[in-house]
Amino acid sequence: MTEKQTWSQRFESALHPAIARFNASISFDIELIEYDITGSQAHAKMLAHTGIISPEEGEQLVTGLEQVRQEYRQRKFQPGIDAEDVHFAVEKRLTEIVGDVGKKLHTARSRNDQVGTDTRLYLRDQIQQIRQYLREFQTVLLDIAEQHVETLIPGYTHLQRAQPVSLAHHLLAYFQMAQRDWERLEDVYSRVNISPLGCGALAGTTFPIDRHYTAELLKFDRVYANSLDGVSDRDFAIEFLCAASLIMVHLSRLSEEVILWSSEEFRFVTLKDSCATGSSIMPQKKNPDVPELVRGKTGRVFGHLQAMLVIMKGLPLAYNKDLQEDKEGIFDSVNTVKACLEAMTILLREGLEFRTQRLAEAVTEDFSNATDVADYLAARGVPFREAYNLVGKVVKTSMAAGKLLKDLQLEEWQQLHPVFAADIYEAISPRQVVSARNSYGGTGFAQVRQALVTARTNISN
Repeated sequence: MTEKQTWSQRFESALHPAIARFNASISFDIELIEYDITGSQAHAKMLAHTGIISPEEGEQLVTGLEQVRQEYRQRKFQPGIDAEDVHFAVEKRLTEIVGDVGKKLHTARSRNDQVGTDTRLYLRDQIQQIRQYLREFQTVLLDIAEQHVETLIPGYTHLQRAQPVSLAHHLLAYFQMAQRDWERLEDVYSRVNISPLGCGALAGTTFPIDRHYTAELLKFDRVYANSLDGVSDRDFAIEFLCAASLIMVHLSRLSEEVILWSSEEFRFVTLKDSCATGSSIMPQKKNPDVPELVRGKTGRVFGHLQAMLVIMKGLPLAYNKDLQEDKEGIFDSVNTVKACLEAMTILLREGLEFRTQRLAEAVTEDFSNATDVADYLAARGVPFREAYNLVGKVVKTSMAAGKLLKDLQLEEWQQLHPVFAADIYEAISPRQVVSARNSYGGTGFAQVRQALVTARTNISN
């Protein structure tokens, strides 16, 4: 039989050992220990501030909690399964250090509002760290893009050659995705940064606490207005997991492109040895492990989001033990997102090289300039839909003859329509095709250069 827990005086016997292990969360919520200590120090200061305990007792609690923190950092305090959870572990060790005054720490507080506070303090820090990882990822995208404004790459729709674009423009699309991720996390942060401390188990407390005082000490923007909502809300966790899932979506999309680009069929990039592995039996292979792992790890973050939604969908107010299941998914998602952002940043910075000669050849191998022929006609008064149909016919006949549009003789163009002149060849050259798309947000070189300036200013600020 296991030792009785703090709460177990209501019971005649201790938990069955297997149930104690099943019930315990210390194996994973130890991640929250420093946040638990920080929250408890604020709570102790508030108890003294409001006269619920004496100033001397408050100081003892704060000092004792700091000793627990230092012991943990020095690996002198490593609670095990008998502690049940991080909150009991800290309180028990505190009481060993300061004596019976340690038992006063939990006055006017429940584990329900305590764990909610810890989780928010943890996630608040992690959001800021992830935003920094995003900035580093964006920076390397910009660094590469600035080197490749006039490098052309085939643009695709439906994974079919569509129109050539500036490689910088292509990379800036991922910059913009990451920018939305960065801004979205800022928005999520505003709803993470609300204090549930003082909501008690579900109904508040009879003690004259000052919730705004603890919120100020812990740098929360505001406090929950309803105690039932405060202890049971996990919207902020779901929102974070949504934001984390979108980060992974964007990383996975880029990963898929890098995987395609590095294949023999595309040959747009070369993977460097520092970020690739080989095959155990095929000596010629160089595998894109980093993007494949990022693509694979995306599913686990999605899974944590789905799990959190399922946990919450049927919970009555207020706190339920089901909510213990929120932490492992949050912790793993945080670690996965940070690891994937770091790996992709390294891959881009030092693990791959764009094959510019191959890219230059690739944009001359297809009919991705067909729209520009239609635009050429439309600019000379031919209705666009008529021009579109004419170009469709010439593409069909050219393909049958094994020619590209650039291979047609001027006479063939003029047989299609008399407005064609010798300048058609310049109009459909890949570089002109890209340069001409100078509408705001387009791939024209002037637009891309301006977009780079704006992007660099954005992240500098």
